[in-house]
Amino acid sequence: MQQSSTFEGLVKEKFNGLSAAQKKVAAHLLQHLDQAAFNTVVQIAREAEVSETTVIRLSYALGFSGFTEMQARIQQQIVLGASSAAANRLQKPQSSGEEQLFRHAMENEIAVMQHNLAQLNDGQLWHTVELLSEADHVLVIGHRASHAAANWLAFTLGMIRENVHLCPAGGNALEKLPCMNEKSVAVVISFPRYSKDSYKIAEAAKMLGSRLIAITDRLLSPVSRISDITLVTELNVDGDTGNSSMAAVQTMLHLLCLGIGARNRDALQARQERMEHIYSSQDVFIE
Repeated sequence: MQQSSTFEGLVKEKFNGLSAAQKKVAAHLLQHLDQAAFNTVVQIAREAEVSETTVIRLSYALGFSGFTEMQARIQQQIVLGASSAAANRLQKPQSSGEEQLFRHAMENEIAVMQHNLAQLNDGQLWHTVELLSEADHVLVIGHRASHAAANWLAFTLGMIRENVHLCPAGGNALEKLPCMNEKSVAVVISFPRYSKDSYKIAEAAKMLGSRLIAITDRLLSPVSRISDITLVTELNVDGDTGNSSMAAVQTMLHLLCLGIGARNRDALQARQERMEHIYSSQDVFIE
């Protein structure tokens, strides 16, 4: 059996076929991957509130020969550094005080970027670029805290290609759906706390036959479970306020736009030249 490059990816592939109890264990393992690498079956079962047999059956359901092989896979991933950045963010700073506030925030941001770089899947990104380039319409969805990132993506994509639509932050979002079909792509940006409106619109777009690309924080987030492609990015969450930096999300969106521009250089250049002519004729900018 050819397995996904990460344990998280393997769980997502098999998730719909798991029993309710096995799904509970899988979610627990993903949330506590570092501990799962070394905990015993008894410990994992107790913490997930399931039987030991359920933990073992999960390993079979994921295609492993048993719990030992599954745990070895998790350990290997951690050794390769897949979870190193997450561990670094959990560490308390050596010194405290306002004089270190901004420095620690930047260090955490760098750790997030390093983690995302370690998990970067070039093939998946290029496949996403192809879908966004070839779609007849692209619908960008993002509500509440995710709306700013969705707005940026819709604007930037709209400078590169035609027929890019942004779901409004308020009402009338469903009115964007009639143009969507099996040749279209919907991009949903969804981070905690997950918006029900984003999920419902994404679900409706998928029901119309559109391909769904989710940009989110984990493979088992609500929109990820119904998506065709999931691009996962960590967030830099402040432990005191609970606020999340969207810098890593913005970087992921930038990579997609960078790829689309690279694959469509001639069309992009022609479009930019037309836009510059319009800008000049309408006196849009202060030079």
